[in-house]
Amino acid sequence: MDVALGGTFDPVHDGHRALFERAFELGDVTVGLTGDALAPETRREQRYVRSFEERKRDLVAELEPLAAAHDREFEVRELTSPTGIAVEPGYDHLVVSPETVDGARRINEIRRERGLDPLEVAVVDHELAADGERVSSTRIVRGEIDEHGTLTPEREGRARGE
Repeated sequence: MDVALGGTFDPVHDGHRALFERAFELGDVTVGLTGDALAPETRREQRYVRSFEERKRDLVAELEPLAAAHDREFEVRELTSPTGIAVEPGYDHLVVSPETVDGARRINEIRRERGLDPLEVAVVDHELAADGERVSSTRIVRGEIDEHGTLTPEREGRARGE
């Protein structure tokens, strides 16, 4: 089984790791990593996003041990469009987070239009931070939490009412 998933992955956090884990459980993985040309449309208005090469280096470092642990192969490809690699033939599964389920539906519509079988969509729930809110790269960049969802000292104090 070949599995696709995609994202900006900057920085990688436990929510992403849950996606990667599920993907490797299903098969060999191709990760579509948002390219620099696409990143301004998706994230840069909200926050700074590192270059494709920097993000790819860190992503490969995350994926290598997971792939080895599952005896799977992986590839990282640049995403140049929002629907990315998943509309191409050769994939069986698409791993998504809850907020990208609508995108998965659109990908399957495009696949049907192209005469391809729809992908089995695996939805991985969000990882929650210590405050019960979702772990996200944006929250990490803002300094609210670390990559594991632990509150930063300032945020932790506010949560206690200090």
